Amino acid sequence: MFWPMLAIALGFLGIAVLGVLAVRVFLEVQRLGRQVAHATDRIQQAAEELETAAVGLARTGDSLR
Repeated sequence: MFWPMLAIALGFLGIAVLGVLAVRVFLEVQRLGRQVAHATDRIQQAAEELETAAVGLARTGDSLR
């Protein structure tokens, strides 16, 4: 009777460990998603600034002619 109970307990502990690891992975994936969204916003902002600077540079080049 000892071995079946030990097997059940170890099985339960294994499932519990997998559950804890799954929660940790889920939280890290959420954190990564937030970082990717933040980086995307910063890239978009930099692209807009670059476009604004390019327009200004083009105007300056046209005024030199």
